[in-house]
Amino acid sequence: MVHHTISKSSTSAPSASSRIRIMRRALRLFCAAAIVGMLASCAVKQPAPPPPTTYPTESAPPTGDVADSAPLGPALQRARSRWVPVRWSELPGFEQDAMHEAWNAWVKNCERPGATFARLCSEVRRLTLATPQEQRNWMRARLQPYRVEPLGAPSEGLLTSYFEPFYEASRLPRPGFGAPLYRPPPTLGQRKPWYTRQEMEMLPEARAQLAGQEIAYLADPVDALILQIQGSGRVRVTEPDGSQRLVRLAFAATNDQPYRSPGKWLIDQGLLRGDVTWPGIRNTLAANPGRLSEFLWSNPRMVFFREEPLSALDAQFGPRGAQGVPLTPGRSIAVDPHSIPYGTPVWMASQGPVANLQRLVIAQDTGTAIVGAVRADYFAGWGAEAGDFAGRMKQPLRLWVLWPKP
Repeated sequence: MVHHTISKSSTSAPSASSRIRIMRRALRLFCAAAIVGMLASCAVKQPAPPPPTTYPTESAPPTGDVADSAPLGPALQRARSRWVPVRWSELPGFEQDAMHEAWNAWVKNCERPGATFARLCSEVRRLTLATPQEQRNWMRARLQPYRVEPLGAPSEGLLTSYFEPFYEASRLPRPGFGAPLYRPPPTLGQRKPWYTRQEMEMLPEARAQLAGQEIAYLADPVDALILQIQGSGRVRVTEPDGSQRLVRLAFAATNDQPYRSPGKWLIDQGLLRGDVTWPGIRNTLAANPGRLSEFLWSNPRMVFFREEPLSALDAQFGPRGAQGVPLTPGRSIAVDPHSIPYGTPVWMASQGPVANLQRLVIAQDTGTAIVGAVRADYFAGWGAEAGDFAGRMKQPLRLWVLWPKP
């Protein structure tokens, strides 16, 4: 930079040519400074981040597909049901459901989602902490509801319920604990069907093949029957040294005998009227103790178990259903897989004397009695309260499957 000094004693003004030279130098310096400033600015400025992937929020009303205005496609047909496309507004209670409860079951569902729903699982996981309205709007954008109907004449759907029993048990037989639960005997596959429940108690050859297969003993043979009918349960086992372990007894096999309802047997015998629940059955047996063995033998089917450890995390969920993922209380249902595939989110509506249920559930299990288009068994959880609920549940049912849009 060139400094120009003017003598304090000088009184004459610069010439025109000098002023022009000074202005040109100043202009060159200004341009140079501007270029340097622009280069410095470019060196430190970061590129703008891409906009995040978002879905309509509570403050933004749904638009487009989320507004439920897209044309409805054709009905779809399964082996035992017909799916009729409907508007989201047809689903009763959709705006009121506690979506975060269902989302836990949906995330579990993504452990084995199947090809149809696998492509949605990354979004399902990302929406775990979203608001219920964001989750609902995502469902509107990604899924199409279909009303499930039977293929033949219209018929009323049926909702029942099941649960995971929870009992105290002893590893060894002792006073007060004499009802055994068995592993599959080694000879199970050599004879089909295997021995009936009565034969397993009465025939020496059957008892010999069961010797050593006892997992644990319950206090009440009716509890053992309930656990076998439910197909799995959790028990707190007292070991020979007095220590206790919480374990799950999971379904392993059956004796291939048919299931027959012990409750119906009591009705046919004229011993029970009206209250066909487990509390009602227990009261009847207490009044007729001499008929207990006949009652147990009326169901020839026997279920064998395998023992599984039950961690604190595993204890928050139920047993694994037919889909292969742990069941979530109040959000998992058993269905007929010929009507609704495993892993399908389903909107369920049932109103009756036991409960008013309008909620999102996931089809994750099945059962021998769960047959037909609009048929579901609702997993209530575990323990005595869930057992009481499941024992009383028998109500009309409506179902809507929520299927991915193309």
